[in-house]
Amino acid sequence: MSVVQITNGFYRNQEVTGIFPVVSEMKQAKDGTHFITVDASETEFGRAKMRVKVKPENVETVSEHKETDAEVMDRIAERFSILDEMTEATLDGVVRGMVVSGPPGVGKTYGVEQILEKDSLFDVMGDRPLRYTFVKGTMSPIGLYATLYKYSDPKNIVVLDDCDSILFNEDALNILKAALDSGKKRKISWNSDSHFLRREGVPDTFEFKGSVIFITNLKFDNVRSNKIKDHLEAIMSRCHYLDLTMDTTREKILRIKQIARDGGLFDTKGLTKDQEVEIIDFLESNQARMREISLRMAQKLADLCKMAPQNNRWKRIAETTCMKRV
Repeated sequence: MSVVQITNGFYRNQEVTGIFPVVSEMKQAKDGTHFITVDASETEFGRAKMRVKVKPENVETVSEHKETDAEVMDRIAERFSILDEMTEATLDGVVRGMVVSGPPGVGKTYGVEQILEKDSLFDVMGDRPLRYTFVKGTMSPIGLYATLYKYSDPKNIVVLDDCDSILFNEDALNILKAALDSGKKRKISWNSDSHFLRREGVPDTFEFKGSVIFITNLKFDNVRSNKIKDHLEAIMSRCHYLDLTMDTTREKILRIKQIARDGGLFDTKGLTKDQEVEIIDFLESNQARMREISLRMAQKLADLCKMAPQNNRWKRIAETTCMKRV
């Protein structure tokens, strides 16, 4: 069975991206429009035969067989292992810029956080300033500039987590591109008067010698907005871009299974192995109705299971708090 990757397609005015088994090869309609029929039963669309409108250049055959569950879990585990290695390399100043892309709730931030916290243990014990900072949520251009200055020394690390507002502000984008530049010197400037910068003792220009890790739910190579597309391509050319390749509901569920398999998902919950299996089975069998498929959701279900295990009461509570109304 052929498997294709669709980077830009549409089904009933909904955008379609990801990797799908092919049901029927690409065909061209009389008006010149191209369609390909794929199996999307294991995605949020839940259709075994889905006719997707595409352009030929946005469809690529990636394999002649469908990956087994074990193969998908191993692929995902390898990607996260690479993320760990790259994060460790930022500690040494070898990797100076990295963009990490993947869906919410799959553990992108957790792994980075664990490695940086472990490395800073002696700094905390010695009451020394941390070499890294995590910035989450909305950030203004001037806030980004000031943060980069504060952590501009060699082997300092700025982690921008879900700060996608930066990508839609041209001033912030230009600052981010300067910080991620692969050139020998990364000079960043603020070319307008600012009482805030003067008050904080931040100069109008400085050399950034630290590293930046930008964590996002956005797939840079799938963005269709011409306004920021060129900027994102410039960012990808300047630094390492790691796509964690979890584009379907099946892959998200298998990520949860992979964490459970390798240990660490329910370790602090005090559950039995049977309960852990039951939680994942419940998540998988109700995937179309869950508010989200993520490690966070698995943790929520584990909390409910621990709270009300009698007669599967936790499942009734989960239907109310974790699932969409039909």
